[in-house]
Amino acid sequence: MNISLVGRHIELTEAIKEHLNSSIESLEKFNLNIISVSAVASLQEKKGTSIEFSINLAGKNTVVIKQRDDDLYAAIDVAIDRAQKALRRLSDRKSDHRNESINDAKNATNTNIDLSSEQEALEDEIVPHELELYKPQEIGDVLESLKASEKIFEIFKDHDGKTRVLYKRSDGRFGLY
Repeated sequence: MNISLVGRHIELTEAIKEHLNSSIESLEKFNLNIISVSAVASLQEKKGTSIEFSINLAGKNTVVIKQRDDDLYAAIDVAIDRAQKALRRLSDRKSDHRNESINDAKNATNTNIDLSSEQEALEDEIVPHELELYKPQEIGDVLESLKASEKIFEIFKDHDGKTRVLYKRSDGRFGLY
């Protein structure tokens, strides 16, 4: 990892450089293949000091963190915390999603599955059934079957092709829609 430290309108003392280096080296724990880190510390009139980190990752975009504070050490600490949070998100995203090659996926699917037995098992479960709903029925026949059963209503088609509902009412009589 290449580390570049730059001071604008501010002199970077050995203590500041040591603090920056130790803070930047703490970013390596995420195993994200950091190519380079550029830290720019600047002093701005009436606004205090600011620090900007540009973290270049292999195969990913650059992560840029800017932080402004009155104290340079505090700005560095807050910016490093923000950078660690961003890199942790990238690391979690990388570990959450499985990165399989095509060959690994093919090998996982070729686990000697007998397709003919699987197809027969599915065929055994499917039982076709013709609904009596589509056969035209007389109202009298449906009334007799409703009286003989415990059902509350019966849906059927009459000879005119209309869908009808014959139902038991609470007073013991029958209704027809």
